[in-house]
Amino acid sequence: MRPFDILTLMQFCWAFLAILGFSIRVNLKGIKILFTAISGGLCWATYLIVLFYSRSVLFSVFVSIILVCIYSEVVAPKLRTPVSVFVTCAIIPLVPGRGLFQSMQLYIAGENILASKSILQTLMIAGTISIAIALVSSVTNLIHKMLNRF
Repeated sequence: MRPFDILTLMQFCWAFLAILGFSIRVNLKGIKILFTAISGGLCWATYLIVLFYSRSVLFSVFVSIILVCIYSEVVAPKLRTPVSVFVTCAIIPLVPGRGLFQSMQLYIAGENILASKSILQTLMIAGTISIAIALVSSVTNLIHKMLNRF
Protein backbone atom coordinates (compact mmCIF):
# COMPACT_ATOMS: atom_id res chain seq x y z
CA MET A 1 0.00 0.00 0.00
CA ARG A 2 1.33 3.40 -0.99
CA PRO A 3 0.35 6.55 0.92
CA PHE A 4 -1.42 8.28 -1.97
CA ASP A 5 -3.30 5.53 -3.74
CA ILE A 6 -6.91 4.64 -4.41
CA LEU A 7 -7.17 2.69 -1.14
CA THR A 8 -6.27 5.77 0.91
CA LEU A 9 -8.80 7.81 -1.04
CA MET A 10 -11.44 5.14 -0.50
CA GLN A 11 -10.74 5.03 3.24
CA PHE A 12 -10.95 8.83 3.35
CA CYS A 13 -14.39 8.56 1.74
CA TRP A 14 -15.55 5.91 4.22
CA ALA A 15 -14.37 7.97 7.19
CA PHE A 16 -16.02 11.03 5.64
CA LEU A 17 -19.32 9.16 5.28
CA ALA A 18 -19.11 7.69 8.78
CA ILE A 19 -18.63 11.09 10.37
CA LEU A 20 -21.28 12.57 8.09
CA GLY A 21 -23.76 10.05 9.49
CA PHE A 22 -22.58 10.65 13.03
CA SER A 23 -22.94 14.42 12.60
CA ILE A 24 -26.50 14.00 11.39
CA ARG A 25 -27.21 11.64 14.29
CA VAL A 26 -26.03 14.18 16.88
CA ASN A 27 -28.23 16.88 15.33
CA LEU A 28 -25.67 19.11 13.69
CA LYS A 29 -27.28 21.37 11.14
CA GLY A 30 -26.36 22.87 7.79
CA ILE A 31 -22.81 23.30 6.57
CA LYS A 32 -21.40 22.16 9.93
CA ILE A 33 -22.16 18.57 8.91
CA LEU A 34 -19.90 18.90 5.86
CA PHE A 35 -17.02 20.42 7.81
CA THR A 36 -17.16 17.78 10.55
CA ALA A 37 -17.22 15.04 7.91
CA ILE A 38 -14.16 16.58 6.24
CA SER A 39 -12.38 16.60 9.59
CA GLY A 40 -13.09 12.88 10.11
CA GLY A 41 -11.82 11.99 6.65
CA LEU A 42 -8.80 14.22 7.09
CA CYS A 43 -8.02 12.57 10.42
CA TRP A 44 -8.07 9.06 9.00
CA ALA A 45 -6.20 9.91 5.78
CA THR A 46 -3.48 11.72 7.72
CA TYR A 47 -3.17 8.75 10.05
CA LEU A 48 -2.70 6.36 7.10
CA ILE A 49 -0.15 8.57 5.34
CA VAL A 50 1.94 9.22 8.45
CA LEU A 51 1.73 5.53 9.41
CA PHE A 52 3.13 4.59 6.01
CA TYR A 53 6.20 6.78 6.48
CA SER A 54 6.79 6.43 10.21
CA ARG A 55 5.62 2.87 10.93
CA SER A 56 4.59 4.11 14.39
CA VAL A 57 0.95 3.95 15.40
CA LEU A 58 1.38 6.40 18.28
CA PHE A 59 3.21 8.98 16.18
CA SER A 60 0.61 8.64 13.43
CA VAL A 61 -2.23 9.15 15.90
CA PHE A 62 -0.44 12.14 17.44
CA VAL A 63 0.20 13.91 14.13
CA SER A 64 -3.29 13.28 12.76
CA ILE A 65 -4.98 14.50 15.95
CA ILE A 66 -2.82 17.63 15.99
CA LEU A 67 -3.72 18.37 12.37
CA VAL A 68 -7.43 17.85 13.00
CA CYS A 69 -7.36 19.99 16.15
CA ILE A 70 -5.70 22.83 14.25
CA TYR A 71 -8.33 22.44 11.52
CA SER A 72 -11.05 22.56 14.19
CA GLU A 73 -9.56 25.66 15.82
CA VAL A 74 -9.61 27.44 12.46
CA VAL A 75 -13.04 26.31 11.25
CA ALA A 76 -15.05 26.48 14.50
CA PRO A 77 -14.98 30.28 14.98
CA LYS A 78 -15.93 30.84 11.35
CA LEU A 79 -19.01 28.63 11.77
CA ARG A 80 -19.75 29.97 15.27
CA THR A 81 -19.54 26.52 16.77
CA PRO A 82 -17.54 25.24 19.76
CA VAL A 83 -14.24 23.63 18.83
CA SER A 84 -15.17 20.57 20.86
CA VAL A 85 -17.93 19.72 18.38
CA PHE A 86 -15.42 19.36 15.55
CA VAL A 87 -12.76 17.65 17.64
CA THR A 88 -15.19 15.12 19.09
CA CYS A 89 -16.50 14.16 15.67
CA ALA A 90 -13.06 14.12 14.06
CA ILE A 91 -11.35 11.76 16.49
CA ILE A 92 -13.94 9.01 16.17
CA PRO A 93 -12.02 7.11 13.44
CA LEU A 94 -9.00 6.86 15.75
CA VAL A 95 -10.72 5.94 19.01
CA PRO A 96 -9.31 2.51 19.95
CA GLY A 97 -12.59 0.61 20.37
CA ARG A 98 -11.22 -2.47 18.66
CA GLY A 99 -8.37 -2.64 21.17
CA LEU A 100 -10.78 -2.56 24.10
CA PHE A 101 -12.91 -5.28 22.54
CA GLN A 102 -9.85 -7.42 21.82
CA SER A 103 -8.58 -6.97 25.37
CA MET A 104 -11.88 -8.10 26.87
CA GLN A 105 -11.97 -11.13 24.57
CA LEU A 106 -8.46 -12.10 25.62
CA TYR A 107 -9.24 -11.69 29.33
CA ILE A 108 -12.35 -13.84 28.98
CA ALA A 109 -10.33 -16.48 27.09
CA GLY A 110 -7.82 -16.55 29.94
CA GLU A 111 -4.95 -15.02 27.95
CA ASN A 112 -4.03 -12.53 30.66
CA ILE A 113 -0.58 -11.61 29.33
CA LEU A 114 -1.82 -10.91 25.82
CA ALA A 115 -4.81 -9.06 27.23
CA SER A 116 -2.54 -6.86 29.36
CA LYS A 117 -0.39 -6.11 26.34
CA SER A 118 -3.47 -5.21 24.30
CA ILE A 119 -4.96 -2.97 27.00
CA LEU A 120 -1.61 -1.19 27.43
CA GLN A 121 -1.46 -0.45 23.71
CA THR A 122 -5.08 0.75 23.79
CA LEU A 123 -4.39 3.04 26.75
CA MET A 124 -1.30 4.43 25.04
CA ILE A 125 -3.36 5.33 21.95
CA ALA A 126 -6.07 6.93 24.11
CA GLY A 127 -3.42 8.86 26.05
CA THR A 128 -1.79 10.04 22.85
CA ILE A 129 -5.14 11.34 21.61
CA SER A 130 -5.76 13.27 24.82
CA ILE A 131 -2.23 14.70 24.93
CA ALA A 132 -2.46 15.93 21.34
CA ILE A 133 -5.84 17.59 21.99
CA ALA A 134 -4.55 19.23 25.18
CA LEU A 135 -1.39 20.43 23.44
CA VAL A 136 -3.22 22.16 20.58
CA SER A 137 -5.82 23.61 22.93
CA SER A 138 -3.15 25.01 25.25
CA VAL A 139 -1.11 26.51 22.43
CA THR A 140 -4.24 28.07 20.91
CA ASN A 141 -5.25 29.59 24.24
CA LEU A 142 -1.74 30.95 24.70
CA ILE A 143 -1.76 32.50 21.22
CA HIS A 144 -5.17 34.10 21.83
CA LYS A 145 -4.00 35.56 25.15
CA MET A 146 -0.87 36.97 23.58
CA LEU A 147 -2.81 38.50 20.67
CA ASN A 148 -5.38 40.06 23.01
CA ARG A 149 -2.60 41.51 25.14
CA PHE A 150 -1.25 43.71 22.38
